[in-house]
Amino acid sequence: MVQMVKVRKGICDMEMYVGLTDYDWFTFQVEQKYDEVNFWKPGIKKEFKALQPNSLFLFKLKKPYDAIVGGAYYVGYSQMSCDSAWDIFLEKNGVKNKQELVERAHKYKEEHHMDLDDMRIGCIVLTEPFFFEKKDWINPINDWAPQIVQGKKYDTTVGEGKRVYKEVIKRLNFYTDSRYNKSMVIPKVKYYETTTKHRIGQGAFRVLVTDAYARRCAISGERALPVLQAAHIRAFSKDGLNEVNNGILLRSDIHTLFDRGYITISTDYKVMVGNRLKQDFGFCQNYYNYQDKTIYLPQNKTYYPLKEYLQWHMENVFKIRNNL
Repeated sequence: MVQMVKVRKGICDMEMYVGLTDYDWFTFQVEQKYDEVNFWKPGIKKEFKALQPNSLFLFKLKKPYDAIVGGAYYVGYSQMSCDSAWDIFLEKNGVKNKQELVERAHKYKEEHHMDLDDMRIGCIVLTEPFFFEKKDWINPINDWAPQIVQGKKYDTTVGEGKRVYKEVIKRLNFYTDSRYNKSMVIPKVKYYETTTKHRIGQGAFRVLVTDAYARRCAISGERALPVLQAAHIRAFSKDGLNEVNNGILLRSDIHTLFDRGYITISTDYKVMVGNRLKQDFGFCQNYYNYQDKTIYLPQNKTYYPLKEYLQWHMENVFKIRNNL
């Protein structure tokens, strides 16, 4: 069950985005019923400014289908290589394997005369995807210009944006209230015209934490992306949430030591290395060199680790490992 929490009404209520996608991506996602998807594009932008987090993002099939067939909720945007996109999202990219992802990205870049030496893709990360049965597809948007090749933002309070938005909400509430379609990946809550905060999945968590820390290990400063991992401070298995404030970007070996309680971070953001590391493994001076070091923190203070999560790790993981 996906948890949804009401928050203050705001800009997310008034804006939505309709993105073009192909039939193969759509049918693959329908069959898998994932909790999140990567709506990737062959082109890369520094930012995706069309939406605020939690805003509605709809899927519109290209011709000959030319209909709105579902949607999801916007989490964030990131540029990454096909390798990284596959490592994070796997089949949630809408393909069966990494080779297919690379081949499709190459094909689309070639069709749009993009730089084939740059195989990064733009990743629009979405949560809580939903898909309509064919009889419930929404009619084409009347003001959709033929030259639109990626998507368009709409105001949900006027014109075609209002019509489509009302149709989407109507369908979501119908699917939620009835047993008509048990396969729908939709939380059992009413979809009113208010902003809700949507819980993010594991892939989105990894992307958001990685970018919050500017793709740099918070302790070592390592920037080699393949060895960096988004760690939960309060473990997911211990009721920790997929929130940026409950995450920290660590090099893989440091992540392992952190999870096992050999290393922790104090509430004033300093590294602490326990005595058990040396007792269990002998000389480990390279890790003890980090003792009392202030970690690299996100530029945006709203992404700082919550002190209550750091305290939880100290009390429930670090102190237990080190018999404190």
